[in-house]
Amino acid sequence: MPSINVTDKAVEKIRTAFAKQGVSGGLRLGVLGGGCSGLSYQFKFDTRPRPTDHIFEFSGVQVYVDPKSMVFLDGMTLDYKESIMQSGFAFENPHATKSCGCGTSFSA
Repeated sequence: MPSINVTDKAVEKIRTAFAKQGVSGGLRLGVLGGGCSGLSYQFKFDTRPRPTDHIFEFSGVQVYVDPKSMVFLDGMTLDYKESIMQSGFAFENPHATKSCGCGTSFSA
């Protein structure tokens, strides 16, 4: 069965972003063609899942992944990292054979 993981820190940041925007629904994770390494992560709010989506729930936060993206995201962990230089969501993807410096693009 396909799976993804979202760390507690990432769940809290997603929950905070939803509250700040006054939205409800889930986080859509996906993969699009393009970016400096060939594929780019899609990361956006969605009001509801599509009929074919894989739906994951982490401490009340829903994550939606379409079947085509699941091929590239299965086993991935979404984390939130903070450092002196930068803070933001980080994708730890076992399917990524190469990724770019910005961390939002990869090749599989």
